[in-house]
Amino acid sequence: MLTNEEIWRIALNQSAIDYGCDPEDFLAERGKVTISKANPAARKYLPLPFDLDMTSYGNCIVAQCSEKLAPVAEEYMAKYDVSHAFETPHLQALDDMLAPHGLKTCFMAEYFLPDVTLLKPQPCDYELRVLTQADFADLYKPEWSDALCADRAQLDVLGVGAYDGDKLVGLAGCSADCEDMWQIGVNVLPEYRRKGIASAITSRLALEILDRGKVPFYCAAWCNLKSVRNAIKCGFRPTWVNVTARDTAFVKKMNER
Repeated sequence: MLTNEEIWRIALNQSAIDYGCDPEDFLAERGKVTISKANPAARKYLPLPFDLDMTSYGNCIVAQCSEKLAPVAEEYMAKYDVSHAFETPHLQALDDMLAPHGLKTCFMAEYFLPDVTLLKPQPCDYELRVLTQADFADLYKPEWSDALCADRAQLDVLGVGAYDGDKLVGLAGCSADCEDMWQIGVNVLPEYRRKGIASAITSRLALEILDRGKVPFYCAAWCNLKSVRNAIKCGFRPTWVNVTARDTAFVKKMNER
């Protein structure tokens, strides 16, 4: 099984691919701005190139952006400390800077990697079954929309289902978003929640991914405490944070859902 240090390095290397920089740039004391470019080795769900996307592993901010947004990114990173740059009121100041370019901050997320000294199978009162891509054909339904993604079904490669008899009541799925890292998503039917199913299927899937020589990673919005608690219970730990700006029409459409 991969060590924590190997997992950390794989994640840093992937972030460097995504951002067009060196892995050590994320560990520097001073931030860096790169011009965002498409890269076939980047995580598949990233809509590269970005107008503005910023990531921090804690030491500094690395931003990728369009050429016209580079001065905005540099000014923002120089003005605000990394420990507060991804929260209001500073993000409101960033919105003011982005407004002339027709952009707003849109997505904020926290990413988790497993601590292999803590990751272990979690107890469950329901039968757990390992599922492969061939098992997913009839599962692209709203109730499993966090575990599987119909728009990128070819990337959904592995899953763990919890069954009450023949009824699927919880599903953790992972997408092969890049060469070495598979992202986990989880759904549990409402009437089966708070029974330990989410942690059981998440931890089992993470172990299955590691057994295949890949790195499981987990993403949650900061305000989604249920998801964050699940990650922590399973032995995942917060590793990097991310803020993305999108055009105002895109943000407006999301707010109308």
